[in-house]
Amino acid sequence: MRVRAAVLREMGLPAPYAASRPLQITELDLAPPGRGEMVVRVRAAGLCHSDLSVIDGSRPRVMPMALGHEAAGEVVALGPGAAGFSPGDRVVLAFVPACGGCGPCRDGRAALCEPGAAANAAGTLLSGDRRWSEGAATPSAVHHHLGVSAFAEHVVVSTASAVRVPDDLPFEIAALFGCAVLTGVGAVVRTARVRPGDAVALFGLGGVGLAALLGAVLAGAARIVAVDVVAAKLELARELGATQTILAGAGHDPVAAVREATRGGADHAIETVGSAAVLAQAYAATRRGGTTTTVGLPHPEQMLSIPAVGLVTEERTLRGSYLGSCVPTRDIPRFIALHAAGRLPVERLLTHTLALEDVNAGFDRLRAGEAVRQAVMM
Repeated sequence: MRVRAAVLREMGLPAPYAASRPLQITELDLAPPGRGEMVVRVRAAGLCHSDLSVIDGSRPRVMPMALGHEAAGEVVALGPGAAGFSPGDRVVLAFVPACGGCGPCRDGRAALCEPGAAANAAGTLLSGDRRWSEGAATPSAVHHHLGVSAFAEHVVVSTASAVRVPDDLPFEIAALFGCAVLTGVGAVVRTARVRPGDAVALFGLGGVGLAALLGAVLAGAARIVAVDVVAAKLELARELGATQTILAGAGHDPVAAVREATRGGADHAIETVGSAAVLAQAYAATRRGGTTTTVGLPHPEQMLSIPAVGLVTEERTLRGSYLGSCVPTRDIPRFIALHAAGRLPVERLLTHTLALEDVNAGFDRLRAGEAVRQAVMM
């Protein structure tokens, strides 16, 4: 099958991306699905900072790569042994294919699936194979992004990357459950386990950060303090339930402001920026006995410096959260049910839709902080 896809061949090209065009819209050859795989027609794909961090080189990946990892679509065809799905099913794709058999999977920690992590690092599907290629005479492989490669008209994915969803859920909203909602809401309710009455500080208000805000409201947090450098995002945060907002950046001390707003420090701080410096601020903004949860993905060379003694004398906790510590097959249906009940207004996160040809301009918008979540509509 010949498929149009957005391919990244070189990381670190300069912005604006509408001019440098790091993502090239090109036709690739997509091989038929192997065992346990299926073909999905992508109908909507979200633009995420995790994609942007590959484009700008802060999250190194193997090249060339068909980019994108947050998507919803419909099943077109099944490979041998692809159980649990039928053509026509609507699915959300999750960016960690969980094998179900390794130690973390058996322990209920699908986000840490060991074969899934190895496949994602290598740019393959869970099977270890690649279904993308280009060039007629001597075809060369193109890598998969996190087992999904969402910026394409059709993709081959492992069935372990897919979750069936209701037919009445719009594709552009469904896509958000595969990353933004799993990661943000999951960080609050699964990793941090925020309780009713807690004080929560959110550092960074992109799609994941605002999804975490929705999760804090859902969890019954009494005080929700939202921190960002973009004033427009603070306004949206207030509309979504933040009890106080803080503009960070030059001349502003968000740590002192959070501690004042939470009467001595937050019970929980959630960091979504992907910056070691912001993570240190989030940690400093918690109270004695507080917990800091980070979902951001800084460059591998960034190092975190915090007062080590406080981990003991103040019983502070610092936790990482990948995929929101969620099990996609369990949590995506639950979060969708909460959305249907009006308790997770995920649609408020979607600020733009665009065509595949405009994906580079979309990443300019994301980089400038002018969008929360954008969806490429196929």
